[in-house]
Amino acid sequence: MSDTFKALVINQDGENFTREVKSLEKKFLKHGDVLVKVEYSGLNYKDALILKNGARLVKEFPHIPGIDFSGKVVESKNENFKEGDEIILTGWRVGEIYYGGYSQYAKVNGDFLVKKPNSLSSREAMILGTAGFTALQCSFAVKSREELLLGDKVENVIVTGASGGVGSISVMILNKFGYNVTAVTSKKDNHEYLKSLGAKNIINTSDLDKESRPLDKGLWDGAVDTVGGNILSNVLAQTKETGIVAACGNAVNIKLNTTVMPFIIRGVKLWGINSVNASIKRREFLWNEAKNLVDLEKLNQSIKEISLEELLDVYPKMLKGQTTGRYIINLNK
Repeated sequence: MSDTFKALVINQDGENFTREVKSLEKKFLKHGDVLVKVEYSGLNYKDALILKNGARLVKEFPHIPGIDFSGKVVESKNENFKEGDEIILTGWRVGEIYYGGYSQYAKVNGDFLVKKPNSLSSREAMILGTAGFTALQCSFAVKSREELLLGDKVENVIVTGASGGVGSISVMILNKFGYNVTAVTSKKDNHEYLKSLGAKNIINTSDLDKESRPLDKGLWDGAVDTVGGNILSNVLAQTKETGIVAACGNAVNIKLNTTVMPFIIRGVKLWGINSVNASIKRREFLWNEAKNLVDLEKLNQSIKEISLEELLDVYPKMLKGQTTGRYIINLNK
């Protein structure tokens, strides 16, 4: 690698919080045993929060954020990786307590890395990124009702927060599984887009954002919930016998006001999804399935590719709900 490289560095000195694209030297990178030339990183909501003020997730400053990235190994002291290996990283608190992907080079623990499948390009890996990986986990949790648990076939599923990254990709995957997908969104402008991804029906978020009954009419064999709160309570009350609800987000509320009735009367399963600490074996399986389940050409239509410098202008808009589609950062731009 060259003696210097470009990275986005955040710092805090008292009440003064700064974010700046800087030229750094290799010795700045202090974590891990594998050095990666980063090609792409993603902009996730958690990234935007960290860029705003550290989000109480960053413990030491100065710091390089970026919770996911793809790239190529240039140096390795880890027996599982060698120079030239193409890799994907999501989770493991990289970008939070370890330096992350908003940098032309990243040094990380090799145990955090997955070798990129040949079926995906480095760019496609970050078109999916943390959102796509989480959507894959959620969708396979729903599918496990008929495969792992040998229950009735899944037919009707619901996805909340369907306009978001996890939600929209989940719509696409669940449709690919052959399920009838109902998408829940507050954005009327996205109805046609969600139908193009495979949603058969659209429900307005406000229809579910209300006090739930202990049990309601059973409508769903499975669900992917990205929002929490009353919406998740209503989804649980409307889930059929032995249905599975995969919960991965709290965009509306972290609180859940429900009863034991869906669980003890209908045997509903609430499956919590944590994409940060998923096992390497599970990661490898899901990344290898991605190409078969996600229409990357269609997703690419909503992708905006930006530089580190442009990222500083974009992240505040994400926090205000003024962005659409997914942003990926090209570290060579």
